[in-house]
Amino acid sequence: MLAIVAPGQGAQTPGFLSPWLTESTFADRLDHLSAVTELDLRHYGTEADADTIRDTAVAQPLLVAAGLLAAGALLEPGDTASAGVGVVAGHSVGEITAAALVGALSDDEAMTFVRERGRAMAEAAARTPTSMTAVIGGKVDEVLAAIEAQGLTAANNNGSGQIVAAGTVQQLAALTENPPARARLIQLSVAGAFHTAHMAPASDHLARLADSLHPHDPTTRLLSNADGRVVTDGSDVLRRLVGQVASPVRWDLCLQAMAELGVTGLLELTPAGTLTGIAKRNLKGVELFALSTPDQLPEAREFLQRHAAGSADAPRATS
Repeated sequence: MLAIVAPGQGAQTPGFLSPWLTESTFADRLDHLSAVTELDLRHYGTEADADTIRDTAVAQPLLVAAGLLAAGALLEPGDTASAGVGVVAGHSVGEITAAALVGALSDDEAMTFVRERGRAMAEAAARTPTSMTAVIGGKVDEVLAAIEAQGLTAANNNGSGQIVAAGTVQQLAALTENPPARARLIQLSVAGAFHTAHMAPASDHLARLADSLHPHDPTTRLLSNADGRVVTDGSDVLRRLVGQVASPVRWDLCLQAMAELGVTGLLELTPAGTLTGIAKRNLKGVELFALSTPDQLPEAREFLQRHAAGSADAPRATS
C-alpha cells in the first residue's frame, strides 16, 4: 500500500522551488496559486532568504503550493484513488495539502484557507511572546510530565522520542532549567506556540472562513492529525482543519494508522526529508521516497506503481 504525505512548516529551505520552475508548466501553475494567495510565491520559493520564508504568513502558503505542484506533476488532478494511492496525510499545515489531494477541498480553496491560516496564526503569535522546543529522547511519560509541569502543551508528538513543547517563552525557559531525564532540548525557530490554546483566535477566524467553502468527501483515505483516524466526510475534514491550529498534532497516531493499514511505501512531497526521516525511525521495513526535484519524477512514478498494487485491497477504516 502506498502512502503520500505532505510536510509541515520548517521543511522549507531557500531556493527549494528553483528546480521545479525551469519548466513553464510548473511556473505557470505556481503563478496561479500566487494570485490566489496574493503572494509572490515564485520569489519566495527561489530567491528569498531563510528569515523571509520563516515568516508564518509566507511559509504556510509556500509549503502547500509546493506540495500541490509536486503532486500535480506526479498524479492527474484529483487522481489519488484511481492511481492506487492507499492513504494520504499531512503534518500540520501539510494537512491542507493532503485535503486538496483527496478532493476534500479544491486547490484554490486550499490556497485561500492556508493564506488566511498563515496570516491569522502570525497575528495570534504576535499577541504574546511564545515559541516551541523539541524534546528529543527520554521516556515518553517523563517527557510529557515535565512539559505539563511547566504549563506547556505537547504540541507535536512525532513518535520515536520526538515531542515538541509549546507555550510562553518563560514556560519554555523553565523547561530548559528542569529538563526530563536523558532528553535533549532544541529551541525551534518558529514565531509562536502553534497547535496550542494561544492559537484560538486563528481558529475562530478560520471557522468564519469555513462557511464560504464547499468541502467534498475524500476520494482516498485521509488521516487526521487530531487522532490518526481516517476521515471520510468532507465537512468533518474542514472542521478538523479549523480546530487543528489550536490542537496538538498527533503524527505518532498517523504513523500507527499507516502501519495498521499495511503501508509498504511512503512518498513525501516537496520539500521532502522531514517526514521520511521520522518514518525511517517509526515505520521499520517501509520503503521511503523523498520527492525533492522534478528530475526524480520518473523514479517516483515507478515507486508509486510498485506500492499502489495492494492499496485497493486494503480495508477502509472509518472516522
